[in-house]
Formats: sequence, C-alpha cells, structure tokens
Amino acid sequence: MKKSILYIVLAVIGGLLAGYLIFGNSSDGKTAEEHDHSQEMKSGEMWTCSMHPQIMQPEPGDCPICGMDLIPAESGDEGLAMGQFKMTKNAMALANIRTTKVGSGAAEDNTLKLSGTIEENEKAVATQASYFDGRIEKLFVNYKGEEVRDGQQLATIYSPELVSAQQELITAASLKESQPSLYKAVRNKLKLWKLSEKQIEQIEKSGQVRENFPVYANVSGTVSEIMVEAGDYVKKGSALFKIANLGTVWAVLDTYENQVSLLKEGQKIEIVTKSYPDKKFDAKISFIDPVLNTSTRTIEVRAVLQNSKGLLKPGMFVAGTLALASDKKDDTMVIPESAVLWTGERSVVYIKTDPDNPTFEMRIIAVGDVINGGYVVLSGLENGEEIVTNGTFTIDAAAQLKGKKSMMNEDGEKTMTGHEGHEGMK
Repeated sequence: MKKSILYIVLAVIGGLLAGYLIFGNSSDGKTAEEHDHSQEMKSGEMWTCSMHPQIMQPEPGDCPICGMDLIPAESGDEGLAMGQFKMTKNAMALANIRTTKVGSGAAEDNTLKLSGTIEENEKAVATQASYFDGRIEKLFVNYKGEEVRDGQQLATIYSPELVSAQQELITAASLKESQPSLYKAVRNKLKLWKLSEKQIEQIEKSGQVRENFPVYANVSGTVSEIMVEAGDYVKKGSALFKIANLGTVWAVLDTYENQVSLLKEGQKIEIVTKSYPDKKFDAKISFIDPVLNTSTRTIEVRAVLQNSKGLLKPGMFVAGTLALASDKKDDTMVIPESAVLWTGERSVVYIKTDPDNPTFEMRIIAVGDVINGGYVVLSGLENGEEIVTNGTFTIDAAAQLKGKKSMMNEDGEKTMTGHEGHEGMK
C-alpha cells in the first residue's frame, strides 16, 4: 500500500516536471521570438530632430547640433502624390511653422513704403569761386555748417594781377577826360572780376592800391564745404566754398527695380523721420533716376521738401509712403515676403495640400512688384490655396531629406544623410 502511494507521488512529480519542461520552454521561445521581432521592428526605425531634419539616426538620443531630444521620423509617405510629403505635427509646432490662405486684395491699405535719407537740394547749392589768381591770406569762415549772409566777407586774397589792375585804374582815372575809352576799359575789367561799383569808386577816391582784397558771399545759406585753407594759391575760377540754401531739401529714396512701374513723377508721397515721428511732410516725386545702381539693384527716387524752419537736416533717415492707384487693389493677389524662396531666377512656395493633415508640396510661382511688404503673384497660385508663411526653410529642408521637389532640386532626389555619407566612405 505504501509502495503504491509512493509510485503515485513520483508519477505526479514526474508529470509536473515534464509539463514544465515542455510548456515552459515553449513559452520562453515564444517570448524570445516576440522580443526578437520587436527588436527587429525597432531596429528599422529612424529618429530625427524637429529643428534640424537633416539629422537622421537609427536610435533615440540627443540632436548633435542643438541637443534637443530626437523624435521618430515619418515612416513613409504612402498614398501621396510624387511631389508631396508629410511632417509630424510635433515637428511643425517646434519649428513654429504657420500657413495662410491666399486671396485677392491682400494689401488692404494699398500703399508702397520706401526708405532713404535727406540730402541737400543741389539746385540750391552755390559755389563761391575766385575771379582772379592769388593767394588766400585769411579765412573768415572756418567750419562747415556756418550760416553766412549775402555780402558777408568770407576771405581775403593777395593778387599781383589785381594790384596791377588797381594801379591802372588810378592812372586811368587821372586821364579820364582826355582818354575816356581807356578809363572805361579799365573799369570794365575790374567789373568782370566781380568788383562792385562801390569798391571801384573807393579805389579811385583813395588813390591807394589795396593788396589784400576781400571776397564776399554772393548768396545766403549754410556752408556745406570749405575747399581752401589760408596760404593756398588759387587760380581764376577755383572753387573756394560751397553754400547750400536749406530752405528746400531732397528726400532721396531707394526703390527696387520691380517697384519702378508703380512710380511716376508728380506722384504724392508722405515723408516721416525718426527725429519728428508725429510730424508728416507732404511732397511730390520730382525725379526718378534713369540709371539702375547695379550693386544694390535699386533706383533713386527724389522728392523736394519745404524746409523753411530748418527741421530737416541732411543725413537724416526718412521713410516715404505712397498711395498706389486704386486699380492695383481689387484684382491683385499679394503674399508675404517670408513665403517666397528664391533660387536663381525661380521663386517657389510650399502649398499645404491637405487642410486636415500636414502634407506639403513645392510650387514654382511668378511674382511681380512689392506692395506693402508682400509680393504680387502673377501666376502659380489660386485664391483659397494655403501656403507656408513661417518656417519655409524648415519645410524645404524636410523636402530635400525626403527626396521631394525643393528649392535647390526641382526634379526631386534623395538628399544624402550623414550616415549615408559615412557608409559611402567605407
């Protein structure tokens, strides 16, 4: 009896042991198989940086550029057109990507803004010249910006030629009854040298030659340039001073070549300056330079400003605002400058093709004039389409990495990642 019980116990233990060996190993094998499969799935996943999509790594970690945590890359673009691609919503949020729907009449105030500086009105600048050869003995005006009046003495000049002419006048004055033609010729000679009637009569009456002769201002204004120093020798016709009348000044504004078609002479323009932010100066365009500045790709536009109170100083920065023609407003589609990427002669934007998902596609467009900080769209876009207006370069980088059409790759070709580059070097 005892032996029977012992055999039964041994049989039960043997059965349990066999079951453990059979089913326990099977379970372990399944778990290992599942684990290996999971690892296999994970090994095919790529990780990227939301701020630097060119970074692609086979495992999670930190971005080697900015240190941010890497995020799973998109597994694929199944179901999309050839040129389309997706981005994760997380990547879009981190890169601050924003989109805007386009439509006509985007430039609501219909204005054009230009910037430039205040300059002297060259038409009101007089050059004070010497009318005879000589040496500058003394300057009575010594610094730029000094105000002078018409008839004010500016300098004294010693001129051997003028000394001889004065002696001739004194001699001819004593013979004017017998030789009136000689007397008249000598007086006319001094008048050609811009001596006044009063100065000539004073020389006749005194009978004395004046060696250092005064130079008087011909106009009133502000001295903008002193072109000689005491002791300099000057020739007849040499410039001594430049005197500017600042009662009127020029606002010289820069305009890009694609804006010139919007401007015309006589067009009203409103000028403001940082020195007087609450004051506006009204003017009209008086001149549009016919020659393009090839280094800046701009053309100068000039407007004349009244400056009787002297508020506007040459060198001040100013901004000008022009109201454009009304027919430019209703049928014009304008998009922000930040939406357009330029490469050579092409201008491209990125379209959001699905309103519910972050799916994008590059589009080549044609743009025209710049109006109120945006480009006029000539072709390539339709009203209601949604374009990227912030983070455009990030979208373009993502397109390049996915081998889609991009700013530098019109046909679309997979951009080599850092890992692929290392693989190719092995």
